[in-house]
Amino acid sequence: MSDNLKNRGPQDRARVNTSEAWELSYWTKEFGVTEEQLKAAVKAVGPMVTDVRKHLGK
Repeated sequence: MSDNLKNRGPQDRARVNTSEAWELSYWTKEFGVTEEQLKAAVKAVGPMVTDVRKHLGK
């Protein structure tokens, strides 16, 4: 199943995906952080949104 590029929200709202540019853009806006900060957070705590949110203090 391919991604629907008209749907700008993440495929899986429970996980942060930093490998797709449009999802990276979505999550940086959602958390109010830079791409580098988001990637560092995912590297530190994994891709689960709840963990990333907690790590970023959001």
